[in-house]
Amino acid sequence: MNEEITRRRTFAIISHPDAGKTTLTEKLLLFGGQIQVAGAVKSNKIKKSATSDWMEIEKQRGISVTTSVMEFDYNGYKVNILDTPGHQDFAEDTFRTLTAVDSCIIVVDGAKGVEAQTRKLMTVCRMRKTPVIIFINKMDREGKDPFDLLDELETELQIKVRPLSWPINQGMKFKGVYNIYEQGLNLFTPDKQKVTEKIEVDINSSTLDEYVGEADAQKLREDLELVDGVYDAFNVEDYLDARVAPVFFGSALNNFGVEELLNCFVEIAPSPRPTLAEERVVNPEEPKFTGFIFKITANIDPNHRSCIAFCKVCSGKFVRNAPYLHVRQGKTLRFSSPTQFMAQRKSTIDEAWPGDIIGLPDNGTFKIGDTLTEGEVMHFRGLPSFSPEMFKYIENADPMKTKQLQKGIEQLMDEGVAQLFVNQFNNRKIIGTVGQLQFEVIQYRLENEYGAKCRWEPLSLYKACWIESDDEQQLESFKKRKYQYMAKDREGRDVFLADSGYVLQMAQQDFEHIKFHFTSEF
Repeated sequence: MNEEITRRRTFAIISHPDAGKTTLTEKLLLFGGQIQVAGAVKSNKIKKSATSDWMEIEKQRGISVTTSVMEFDYNGYKVNILDTPGHQDFAEDTFRTLTAVDSCIIVVDGAKGVEAQTRKLMTVCRMRKTPVIIFINKMDREGKDPFDLLDELETELQIKVRPLSWPINQGMKFKGVYNIYEQGLNLFTPDKQKVTEKIEVDINSSTLDEYVGEADAQKLREDLELVDGVYDAFNVEDYLDARVAPVFFGSALNNFGVEELLNCFVEIAPSPRPTLAEERVVNPEEPKFTGFIFKITANIDPNHRSCIAFCKVCSGKFVRNAPYLHVRQGKTLRFSSPTQFMAQRKSTIDEAWPGDIIGLPDNGTFKIGDTLTEGEVMHFRGLPSFSPEMFKYIENADPMKTKQLQKGIEQLMDEGVAQLFVNQFNNRKIIGTVGQLQFEVIQYRLENEYGAKCRWEPLSLYKACWIESDDEQQLESFKKRKYQYMAKDREGRDVFLADSGYVLQMAQQDFEHIKFHFTSEF
């Protein structure tokens, strides 16, 4: 069992939109032998979109809308990648995914440097003490000076960095990288399909000049000297404690620098770590199975209206057809067809180990955050729903399709894409999201996956907050006074829909015995 745990690597790839996450994921799969040709995300010649973007809407827009899970074997290690959406409208999906991984790779665009979304995601990694490796992408385009980039990473992401590879020039003159970790030179030939040649070379010998030219060779020697002078020697323990982030340079689109990243990553990245439950700490080596659901996806296969719940195995060994306790419902369930993923392709498995992510068929039994065990009652924490910032009434545009709309809304809400509130005053349904793009995604998926049409009606609200109080009387009088602005969420909890910041502030002052919560976890 320990052998299986030690060879697992489960990580997420995160970044600002367009820094090249999905492209990097594809190239990692290429090295893992899972795909034979990397499809350009938007190329009409090869009618093929990125492997990890499988929803229709993702193929049309060239962006990732939902986290996808892929696994492959590499050099004796079992690698599980979660490719997350970079777009801030889907940040909640990404935050949730970060609860299920042991480390992260952050992709940074060499020309743009650190962007807003990257900073936000790094904050979540810091809160959880998740180790990160940084990949500086697009070195074959003109960009910032590597030393300036490293300074920017340190100040913006508030973490020390240590380069493990170094670029020789950039943009049109980009010649390759020197791999500090393996002490070798990698020469760059722009090619999307093939892998570049590697050369063992002594940094001080004249052979280096022959390969890259005298001027560049001289500059490389000076840069490396400076790197060793400025940055402490790389120490794996510091990386595992999330105090230092190793940095690699390359170009994911041209397959360059990706293999170095992967080789170093499987060697130093952490295997599955202990998980914190409300009752106790769960160690991966424990003999009994435990796991939690961190994501639910509807309609991976458009021919079957089925949902799949993604379960992260935290300890023990998961076995097909064995009885497991669904803690929230207190029921015992058996799973006859648990699956493992390669984006949309999936295959049935007989067993899974800590660190693995398995898909369980779900017909409405699971909610995000549910725990499965071999009988012990415990709850894993840290899967929040954030308070939405945009609201619209959802109305049925086709009275003949009421049932389909009902089912569609229910399944999409189970995914945690958005939140549904029912206004107590007029019984209308309100959808709340974190970003505008989600309304388009919901409307598109309802029509294409469920055959139901909806229309949106504007609603101007400032924030939704969950309320609770020990003082029943005050709670009742609050609900009476704010009758028009009270709603219930899907669990039947009271939600106050504040129409402005001022109203919310006054309510908090007038009713001091009422607690206002901005995430659903309290």
